[in-house]
Amino acid sequence: MRALEAKDFSIDALGIAERAVPKPRRGEVLVRIKAASLNYRDLAILAQKYLPTLALPYVPASDACGEVVEVGEEVTRFKVGDRVTPIYTQGWHDGLPTLELRTKRTLGAPLSGVLQEYIAVPAEDAVSVPAHLSDGEAATLPIAALTAWSTLQEGRIKPGDTVLVQGTGGVSLFALQFAKLAGARVIALSSSYEKLARAKQLGADAGINYRTTPDWNVAVKDATQGKGVEIIVETAGATLDKSLACLAFGGFVGVVGFVAGYKAEIPLRAVIGPMIRIQGIAVGSRARFEAMNRAIAQHKLKPVVDSTFSLEKAAEAFRHIEQGKHFGKIVIKI
Repeated sequence: MRALEAKDFSIDALGIAERAVPKPRRGEVLVRIKAASLNYRDLAILAQKYLPTLALPYVPASDACGEVVEVGEEVTRFKVGDRVTPIYTQGWHDGLPTLELRTKRTLGAPLSGVLQEYIAVPAEDAVSVPAHLSDGEAATLPIAALTAWSTLQEGRIKPGDTVLVQGTGGVSLFALQFAKLAGARVIALSSSYEKLARAKQLGADAGINYRTTPDWNVAVKDATQGKGVEIIVETAGATLDKSLACLAFGGFVGVVGFVAGYKAEIPLRAVIGPMIRIQGIAVGSRARFEAMNRAIAQHKLKPVVDSTFSLEKAAEAFRHIEQGKHFGKIVIKI
């Protein structure tokens, strides 16, 4: 079978290799991968900014959709022909994960990734796909959508809340869509007026250009009549101090990414006095994934796909995400 391998930590080191098709063991399903999607995590790993001791070569990416083509012994959860998406943290079914699951059982590193034609996973570590979604759309769900969903759930979103989303990548746009379903108001941040206009078409109530408005935290407070926002989807990381400055009393920051840097100043008085909650969000469990999929199916929600590449053009897909010009998710057909 064809697989995309990284022989070094560089986009230029990506290439197609031939690998043996795995055989499903007891309790596993063999999935013919139809489409995958990229996350910033995939780029960070390839740039050796994340998991720097990962053994080479490796198959990148964690998010995919495919069709079950063979089932191992004792599998009753799925049958041949079912469309599924493997879960990102294999073995995390509900509640909180163990440290071992979080550090050793994630697809796309340290486990082998999904940019290959076939993958065998435990049947318990995959979920059914909402029927109205294409393979490419369903492939965007495992990290980006579930991270957004988990952030809003942990933030205890309710109608009338205001949610701040940073940027217009996959997590932020899913958070925008889910927040609107929950009856919340959404403020979007972006460096592009064009992207802000598109975010408003998607449902954002207000948009702030952080390039032309570097003190965007002040603009957020102004947009909420001085109250601040109840929930922030913190994808930037290094801007945490500004996020804290525009939170409402008792507000919540879900720290989901580090696209602007790994370090942030945290003024403790801005946390203690306003009784702020800051929580790291590491995607979510299978149970939460299934709850999210039910909501997606009920509301016929459609993921935002920016562009689609072939497996042979995967390096171009990685460069596209590196340039940061995308609006929504980047999909690779396999």
